[in-house]
Amino acid sequence: MESESVAAADAGGEAAFAGLAERYRWELRVHCYRMLGSFDEAEDLVQETLLRAWRYRGSFQGRSTFRAWLYRIATNACLDFLDRHPRQPAAGEAGGPAEVGWLQPFPDRLLEPPADPEAEPEAVVVARETIELAFLVAIQHLPARQRAVLILRDVLGWSAAETGELLGMSVAAVKSALQRARPVLRAHLPQRGSGQAMVPTAQERELLRRFMTAHERADIAAFAQLLSADVRLSMPPLPYSFVGRSEVAAFAENALGPGSTLHQGRWRGVPVRANRLPAMAGYLCRPDEQVYRAQVLNVVRVEDGQIVEITAFGPEVFAAFGLPAALP
Repeated sequence: MESESVAAADAGGEAAFAGLAERYRWELRVHCYRMLGSFDEAEDLVQETLLRAWRYRGSFQGRSTFRAWLYRIATNACLDFLDRHPRQPAAGEAGGPAEVGWLQPFPDRLLEPPADPEAEPEAVVVARETIELAFLVAIQHLPARQRAVLILRDVLGWSAAETGELLGMSVAAVKSALQRARPVLRAHLPQRGSGQAMVPTAQERELLRRFMTAHERADIAAFAQLLSADVRLSMPPLPYSFVGRSEVAAFAENALGPGSTLHQGRWRGVPVRANRLPAMAGYLCRPDEQVYRAQVLNVVRVEDGQIVEITAFGPEVFAAFGLPAALP
C-alpha cells in the first residue's frame, strides 16, 4: 500500500510527491542536526534530501519503507557534506572540553511532529539525552560514518542489518563501528546524568526565572548563587570557555557589572526552550535607544538544583526560535 501511495504521489507530479515527503521533514531535520550539530546546515540538508528524493524517486522499489528510504537519502547527503567540509572539534583552553565552533541550538517547538492525520502511526520520540548540546558536542568527535552508525543503532533503534543496508556496510562492519564509537562518545559526555525530563521541571523554571532576574538587575551575586562549583560557560562559535563558579562570575561581572558597556543598558529576558533545556533570550536596550535588541540566547543545563552549564549563542539564532530581532 505504501508503494502504491508513493506511485500515486509520483503520478501527481512534484507537488504531490513533495506533500508526501513533507510529512517526514521534522524528523529528518532532527536526524541531520544530530549528524551535523548545526541547525542551519540541517535545514539545508533536509531541503537537499527532499530534492534528491524527487530526482531519484524511481529508485524507491518498496523493498524498505518510504521513511527508511528518506533516511538513507538524508544520511548520505550528510555524509557527502562532511566529506566536502571535514572538521574536528578544537582543543579546549587549558585542557578543558573541546570547542565545537559550528554548534547551534535547536528550538524545542520544532521537536514535535506536526498534526497530520495521514502520517504513519509510528511516532518518533526525540529523547532529551540525544538532543542535548552535550550529546551534540560529544558525537562530533566521531568520524562521520561511525557517527551515522551510532545514531541509527543507539538513537533511532535500527537493527544492524537495517543500518548496514542503509549505509552499504556489512553487519560485521556495523557492529565493529558501533563498538569503536560508543567508548569515544562516553569519554566526551559529561560524567553526570543529563536527566530524562521531556518538559521543564518546576525547579528548572524557577532557576530560569532567577537567572533572568539576575541578568535584568545585573546582580552578579545572585547570578553566582545559581551556579555549581564546576559550572562551564561556552560561546560558540567563539573559542572561549570559562570553567568554575569564580571564572564564570568574573566574566559576568566584566560583561554586566558597573563600568561595562552592557551595564549602561536595560535587559529583558524571554524564556524559551532549546534542545529540551531551559533557555533565556536576552534583549538589551541601550541608553540612546527606545527598543530592546536581540543580544544573546543562553541555554542552561540544570542538575541538583544548580546550573552546571551555560551555552551562549549570538542573536543570529533568534529567527529559528520565532523570536523578533527587537522588542518595544
